[in-house]
Amino acid sequence: MAENEKTVPGGVSEEIPEPLRRPESVHTARTARTSIDGISFYNESFSYDEDDLGDYRSAEQDLQVTEDDLLEARELASKYTLDDVRDIMTRVYRIHENDPNFPLSVIEKIRAFLENDDLFAKPEKHESLVQEMKLESALITNNSPYAEVRAVVSNKDDVSAPCSTIRSWLIGLAFSTLLAFTNQLFDIRQPAIRIMANVAQLLAYPIGKGCERWLPDVGFTLFGVRHSLNPGPFSKKEHMLITIMANVAYNTPYTNYIIWVQYLPQYFDQPYASHFGYQILIALSTNFIGYGMAGICRRFLVYPSYCVWPASLVTIALNSAFHTDSNTAVDGPFGTKWRISRLKFFYLMFGAMFIWFWFPNYIWTSLSNFNWITWIAPNNRDLNTITGSNNGLGLNPFPTFDWNVLLWDSADPLMVPFFSTFNRFIGVFISFWVVIGFWYGNLYDTGYLPINTNRVYDHFGKLYNVSLAINDRGLFDSEKYAAYSPPFLGAGNVVVYMFFFGVYTSTLTYAILYHRREIITGFKGIFNSIRKKGPTHNDETHDLDVHTRLMKAYREVPEWWYMICLVLAIVCGISGIAGWETHTSPGVIFYGLALCVVFVIPVGIIKAMTGIEVTLNVLAEFIGGSWVEGNALAMNYFKSFGYVTCAHAVMFSNDLKLAHYVKIPPRHTFIAQIVATFISTFICIGVLNFQMTSIDDVCTEDARFKLTCPGVNTFFTASVLWGTVGPKKIWGHNGQYSETLLGFPLGIAVVFLVWGLNKKFPKWKWTRQIHPVAIMYGGIVWAPYNMSYIWPSVPIAYFSWIYLKSRFLSLWSKYNFVLSAAWSCGIAIAGIIIFFSLQYNGNELEWWGNDVAYRGCEDDACPLKTLGPGEYFGPRLGEFS
Repeated sequence: MAENEKTVPGGVSEEIPEPLRRPESVHTARTARTSIDGISFYNESFSYDEDDLGDYRSAEQDLQVTEDDLLEARELASKYTLDDVRDIMTRVYRIHENDPNFPLSVIEKIRAFLENDDLFAKPEKHESLVQEMKLESALITNNSPYAEVRAVVSNKDDVSAPCSTIRSWLIGLAFSTLLAFTNQLFDIRQPAIRIMANVAQLLAYPIGKGCERWLPDVGFTLFGVRHSLNPGPFSKKEHMLITIMANVAYNTPYTNYIIWVQYLPQYFDQPYASHFGYQILIALSTNFIGYGMAGICRRFLVYPSYCVWPASLVTIALNSAFHTDSNTAVDGPFGTKWRISRLKFFYLMFGAMFIWFWFPNYIWTSLSNFNWITWIAPNNRDLNTITGSNNGLGLNPFPTFDWNVLLWDSADPLMVPFFSTFNRFIGVFISFWVVIGFWYGNLYDTGYLPINTNRVYDHFGKLYNVSLAINDRGLFDSEKYAAYSPPFLGAGNVVVYMFFFGVYTSTLTYAILYHRREIITGFKGIFNSIRKKGPTHNDETHDLDVHTRLMKAYREVPEWWYMICLVLAIVCGISGIAGWETHTSPGVIFYGLALCVVFVIPVGIIKAMTGIEVTLNVLAEFIGGSWVEGNALAMNYFKSFGYVTCAHAVMFSNDLKLAHYVKIPPRHTFIAQIVATFISTFICIGVLNFQMTSIDDVCTEDARFKLTCPGVNTFFTASVLWGTVGPKKIWGHNGQYSETLLGFPLGIAVVFLVWGLNKKFPKWKWTRQIHPVAIMYGGIVWAPYNMSYIWPSVPIAYFSWIYLKSRFLSLWSKYNFVLSAAWSCGIAIAGIIIFFSLQYNGNELEWWGNDVAYRGCEDDACPLKTLGPGEYFGPRLGEFS
């Protein structure tokens, strides 16, 4: 057990943050004020009395803490000396100076405290401020500095609680198998159906409690540890370990798209893609390469307290609702007292959403895309273009009554901080005018196309027929291309690419300007751990976080475990690519690693702080298509390893943070992730082979059970467009959309502008809440999504994160994330039942409420300009090649 922890009765590990103190400043008794050579020393501890209530209330307001948090902190604060506080606050200020989640009022107080030389020379004159800062120090180190984390994550740990048990493994692997099988089977269906990890988390609880009640306490002892079928009450650690297994297993391998487009005769028709060895090697490679990167990034994305990971909090809230017995009444609006427990509140809200979701999802589907303004004049082009939800830009004050719409892109307004939601809306609002300008100005001939489509068109305004630009082997044919057409994008899609370019540069610039110190110290920590040196400055910084200190009770996963995983994944990838006629260099794997090394830390930090994930798919297509122009299959591998490596590393880091919050031993987490991913990969590849060989007419319009493969079709189009035709013809010299490359310097400029404002006006609260990457990210929501998916989250996020959190903190802490989990689970379960019982067999309700949203221009998009017979837009034949 770590030196900074002690075990108390009941197996609860109670935090004693002694390492936060410098040894020379630890006092065993109250010291007197002394003066040596005119320098005053004021290192005495103190205790609170009634006269200190002003400091007590000030700290409560600054950090938005509850009464219970304050009571815990007061005892710890009484043990701190002035030197302790200065040491703690120096580190806190360095970490959270630019943290938009951290209260600015506390940062200003810390700055004033550290810069006040008179305070340290004559502390007796500033006793009130000294006592307040001691309390603030105790609040920050005894628990998380973020109210949203304190709301669901305990700052205590029961080291004796069972975790890696027989029943947790059986339940976890059963759900991993079920989710992998189901999601792979229906991944190619239109519409697809996916069972998410929250369904497994919800169902695992009654199964676990059933095992607790009915299984006998029999087992065996291995290496001195007894493993029983029933080790006692079903614990929250077992429950979370099951959830983590399900979380890594429900995703299907991204390389399945490559296999589909290789194997099927209507695509590249390469029979070798049906070889099981080839399929499993490339699937294992892409699935496991992210683990190696996630392990290396722990110091950057898991250990720091500022890496909150908002999505994890909803998962933990559901876990806590099932496993927390205490139920304290909290104050609500209008003088009410809320006494309902979290578990009962969850069941109540789950049931309400389960019933309600039947309306927007089946009974009255127009409630989902509530484009009521377009009902006035369905054929009015301009009205539908501006306000339409299906084919328009979605400018609508009341655009939906479907909570599922708000969950798009993992942007739950109850989960994601308000500043993140609002900044993204700012980006949407700004880019809204850019889209309008492009379309109404017919820039890039976008007026001939639907304004907000993600499809690719030819110069006749028809969908781009890639077969007219390639030869029989699927390679680019310049003569056929010159006789056909360049590819054209809609206005929304053009803006998406421009802002995507800006997102990438803004992400890197933001990381350098705002987090360079943390990144440097993180790399120093990795270097020192490899050299097996003692604790580093970075380790001391992480010791400020109570959860990191508690996790020291468990053995960490060595770096070499993750390195072995990374090496084996690379070997699998090289074997798969080099062992078959892929016409691709194994170097694409190292390209993917290089791209991940550059982006994973900035992308992970932004995801952990804002809930927004920057994906590298467009950049991977852009670079890969430029390097291997004319080879679609090679571009697909560039895209897969470039995009998936970073995406998986971020996803696995999120799971590591889940385990970190719930205090699951790191080695248990590692083994559970590896085994669940390994099993799910084999399950998915087995189902894939069944689909390829046993389903007649699969991925065609004649396929049974609607297995028409819409995602595969899109992947094939993208592979030919960016791999065969190549981005050089689109964004290269004299390319159609070369000017949109201005997005790259634009991303840098926006970050420097915001950074400069904060430096020039450090006391402006509103500039601190501006997040440049989130703003740039708002510009990529278009095509086919629009403002109707973003705007509804803003007032809800404000009500939750600003109004309720500031006025009724205890109420918000108790129910906010539970409500988010309940509604998400209600939607998931209702969606599965509706799909299999009704929609699977084509049983749809036909009435006005389900048809009115799809009339006129909302059914078939209305372009700005039209073509006459034989006419086409864009460059003339012979002017492009």
